Amino acid sequence: MSLTHSTVKSFRYAFSGLNTALKNEPNFRIHVVFAILALTFGIFLKLNSLEWLFLTFTIFYVLTLELLNTVLESIVNIANPEINPYAKIAKDVAAACVLLAAFMSIIVGIALFLPKIIAAF
Repeated sequence: MSLTHSTVKSFRYAFSGLNTALKNEPNFRIHVVFAILALTFGIFLKLNSLEWLFLTFTIFYVLTLELLNTVLESIVNIANPEINPYAKIAKDVAAACVLLAAFMSIIVGIALFLPKIIAAF
């Protein structure tokens, strides 16, 4: 497989995709806001290296799944713009993936932050 554009253009396309998601996807923006809050708490509560690893992995996991959910929804809409029960299944299951990741991020947040908050008081 040959490259049809430069690596710099590839990064531009990727950042354009992030920008598009931020502008057009309210759920992605919500996840970004919570990610910023979690990172802020991490700084304030002085997470150690392993805790930072868990936190950043969890944040990127949720954001990545949200982006993939957007991709799947867009592809389904292009392939079949009419209401279709199979399209609904695909979209709902992709949304469920994001929901499970978001629930897991809450569990990780509690595991990381609650002991430090309790120790501070």
